[in-house]
This record gives sequence, C-alpha cells and structure tokens, in this order.
Amino acid sequence: MEKIQSVRFRGPHLGILAVIFAGLFICGLSYVISFVPGAPHFPNPYDRPSLVTAYFPEHPHDGLMCMFFQFLSAIPLGIFTVTAWTRLKWSGVKAVGPSIALLGGFLVAMGLVVSSLIGWTMVFPGVAADAGAVRALYYLAFGIGGVGYSVPMGLLIAGIAVPSGFMRLLPRWMVVFGIILGIIGESSCLALLSPALTALIPLTRFPGFVWLIIAGFMLARRKPVK
Repeated sequence: MEKIQSVRFRGPHLGILAVIFAGLFICGLSYVISFVPGAPHFPNPYDRPSLVTAYFPEHPHDGLMCMFFQFLSAIPLGIFTVTAWTRLKWSGVKAVGPSIALLGGFLVAMGLVVSSLIGWTMVFPGVAADAGAVRALYYLAFGIGGVGYSVPMGLLIAGIAVPSGFMRLLPRWMVVFGIILGIIGESSCLALLSPALTALIPLTRFPGFVWLIIAGFMLARRKPVK
C-alpha cells in the first residue's frame, strides 16, 4: 500500500494576517473616532453638510493618518484572502465557497485602497477648501468604504464559513456566527436606501474582525484531507 505523508501547508499564518489587518484598520480609526464628549468626530453621511465640509480642513492630519493606515490594511487583507482560498482548497474543499470568499476579499481590499485614496485627496488644502468637492468626494469615499466594504466582507466571511462547516474545519458556532455575519453584510446594502440601516455596516465590520481572527487561527491548525 502506498504510504500517504502529511504535507505541511506552506503559506502565511491566517490568524496573524487577520490580526495585522484589524490592527491597522483600527489604528486608522483611532485618529478620527473619540469617545470624549464634545471632541471632534469623523462625520457620517447624514450629518449636516456643514459638518462634513468643516471637518477635513480643520483636521487634515487626523484624516490623513486614518487614510494611511486604512490603505495599509488592504495589503494583509488581500494576502489573507489568497491564503484562505489556498488553504481551503488544500484542506479538500471542492465547492464554490472559497472562490466566493476570494471575490469578496478582493473587493474589500480594493475598496479600502480606493476609499482611502479618495480620503487622502480630500485633505489637501486646495481640495479641502472647496466645499462642493469635499462633499462629493466624502460621499463617494463613504459609499465605497461603507456599504462597499460590508457587502463583500459578508461574501468573504460566508464563503469561508459555509464550506468550513461542511468539511468540519470550523466548529458549528463559528460557522453559524459566520453565516449570520454574511447575512448582515449582504443586508447592509439597504443602507443605501435608508439611513436607519447604516448600523448594519459596523455590525459587519467589527464582529467581522473578531471572526476573521478566530477563524484564521483555527484554520491554521487544520490538517489536509488524505
């Protein structure tokens, strides 16, 4: 009988990549989000237009650093996406789920790049002084980095969770958690129609960080299917 040897997976550690991605993204947010009462806050699309146009010329450094770290976060996320796709295939998954995750992860990474570069453009003195340009660029950046983030992130998470459930690569609670996040992510597209549903975006974003980190460390311990 031919002896089958265990082959070690050769690639970056998924859990560490997820930690780097989440850390860089949150580091960027730390420049524009404050929980101190009365402190300046990054505007949301449903604030008064005057608040949107006033923030960027008054806080160019904070806006610049936020966009810088969010731009950087796209790199480990892209590597995570490719590694997760490869890892699931290496683990014996033959369904379409890994390819859906690949599509979602690439869309999130590209959205981060585009939205952060648009934000970078907004902090330049000549641009920041033009209220009309700032508003147009801000709404575009928010759309790409908001719904344009949460919807494909739902695809990334669900594309990993569902086949991992069938192959028993992740525990059931993680699979259910991932499917719920996927549903929330896809439902967040409704925020384009109703301001009340904008909360679905952070409900995908922040629990999504946790899910990717836990799933990354769990999948990194799995053995290939013989």
